[in-house]
Amino acid sequence: MATPLLRNCFPRRKLFQYSHISSLRFFVSTPALLSGHSRWSKIKHDKGKEDAVKNKQRSVLAQEIMHASKQYGPDMNGNAKLAAVVANAKKAGFPKASIEAAIARGQGRSPNGAALENLTIEAMIPPSVAAVIECQTDSKLKTLQDIRLLIGRFGGTMTPTTYMFERRGKVVFEKAEGVGSDEVLEEAIEAGATDVDVEEDGKVVVYTDPSSTKSTADTLAAALGLKIESSDIIWDPNEDTKITIDSEQVAGTLENFLGVAVKQIA
Repeated sequence: MATPLLRNCFPRRKLFQYSHISSLRFFVSTPALLSGHSRWSKIKHDKGKEDAVKNKQRSVLAQEIMHASKQYGPDMNGNAKLAAVVANAKKAGFPKASIEAAIARGQGRSPNGAALENLTIEAMIPPSVAAVIECQTDSKLKTLQDIRLLIGRFGGTMTPTTYMFERRGKVVFEKAEGVGSDEVLEEAIEAGATDVDVEEDGKVVVYTDPSSTKSTADTLAAALGLKIESSDIIWDPNEDTKITIDSEQVAGTLENFLGVAVKQIA
């Protein structure tokens, strides 16, 4: 059993493929077949989008359950946060086995009780997307094989990429009325934070050195009366290697890879 933590994948450059066909003729007497083919292509395209949305939701739910279990314990009777997240997951049709596995991972073990080990894999995924894939697994060799096959299936290669990222601690606090970056900044700096940001939905995000992630989160939560939504150590892409994804095809390829990875390895 392995849990992928796929972080901050981004394209470094765009690749273009050209195909050339000459002297090709079609003689068609049944246009309905072409129309049917077009409808089938659209159905597959729409289904692919729906699957990508479901897989993304699955990944988000698993992460929320894992974080709630890690922060406040695996017992839902004494962990209101975990109980609420699990209730939302059940409403979304999240499988019971996946819920139990996410709770166990939050405690650093697999559903059968085996201790989990960390595994980091670096890869380039078409079209020229650098990725750092982190997993927790009770079988490193099997997980490594599974991910290597998945990367190859999408035309990618395993190669060093961490030099394009920076290791940082990231703490997200639940939205609180009247609390923004200005209200948090001074306390955050004293607590050891390196940066403070606010997401579009009003949640305060604090970045720290990896080694002080937990202490900074606990200090700010106590000093400002904030609730910790998540606390994690991430691979943050360097500013000079970021690029805006403005191609639907490029974004679709990346989302498809991430979706399949979550579904296959989780």
